Amino acid sequence: VTNCIIEMVKRIIIFVFAIIIGGTEFANAQDPEYSQFYANSLYLNPAFAGSVVCPRISLNYRNQWPALGSTFVNYNIAADGHVDFLQGGVGLNLLKDVQGEGAIETTNIDLMYSYTSRVHRNFAIKVGFQVSYIQRVLNWSDLVFPDMIDRLYGIIYNTLETKPTNLSEGYFDFSTGFLGYNTQKKYYFGFAVHHLSQPEESFMGNSSAVLPRKYTAHFGIEIPVFNRRFKRGDFSVSPNIMYQRQQDFEQINVGMYFSRKDFVAGVWMRQNLDLHYDAVIMLVGFVKDNLKFSYSYDLTISKMAKETLGAHEVTLSVLLPCRQKRKKWESIACPTF
Repeated sequence: VTNCIIEMVKRIIIFVFAIIIGGTEFANAQDPEYSQFYANSLYLNPAFAGSVVCPRISLNYRNQWPALGSTFVNYNIAADGHVDFLQGGVGLNLLKDVQGEGAIETTNIDLMYSYTSRVHRNFAIKVGFQVSYIQRVLNWSDLVFPDMIDRLYGIIYNTLETKPTNLSEGYFDFSTGFLGYNTQKKYYFGFAVHHLSQPEESFMGNSSAVLPRKYTAHFGIEIPVFNRRFKRGDFSVSPNIMYQRQQDFEQINVGMYFSRKDFVAGVWMRQNLDLHYDAVIMLVGFVKDNLKFSYSYDLTISKMAKETLGAHEVTLSVLLPCRQKRKKWESIACPTF
């Protein structure tokens, strides 16, 4: 009986998320978030397209709140590279976002271009532009409404809720961003604005239910550490900060990477401006030649810790072989995890 009650509670949560968040005029949707935001650099900021010399392919999987089942699961694949004659980079990002155990499925196809301008011998800026096509599907049969549940026998009734006439919708979206970076002192910063057009995304045809703009700012620096124990290039630390705001939602990730030859570790605190702490993020990564692998875990420290069990995130990145660039061009020295 207890298991049935727990399952019903989970499905009610799915209903609340899918209908109250996805279909009414009183709330707006929120983009998926990644703890390894630099591993999903194209998703973070379109100006990152072509930020490495050779073509790059990245795969990412995130399972948020596993205690509630497969309630929030994201799959991401991205490819980008620098193109000399375009004086910048091109990128393709594909995202599959599964919400409410499949109640709402969102597919993003993002195409981006970034232009690179060298302001100084050691300093450059990149300006990125992105066009996206977004497809959302509401799986009505997976939803459970309160009027379908009997206290003793569980889900046995038909709902009286009105089924939307449109269970699938697609729309175009636009985003932009810029980066500034110093290849000698190895600091970098950027700003991005997603959903410039604020597209309508309600299944109920309500024009006030739009996808609000998302604003992102990020900064970091790589600091080499060398002494009698560590040779130059053997060990470095990289403090970073990332701030995001979308409608009334905001978060700040503050932390640091530690790199020791082929191994990377990291720790961050996720919070908001009111110092309400959500999670401690811990990461371990491994780099071998052109292959990079990392795993991170979000240790929830808010009141939802026991109910959610944090989040797991895995990233695999591969740099493809390429010819030496005819023009001298350096990659951004920011972390790739």
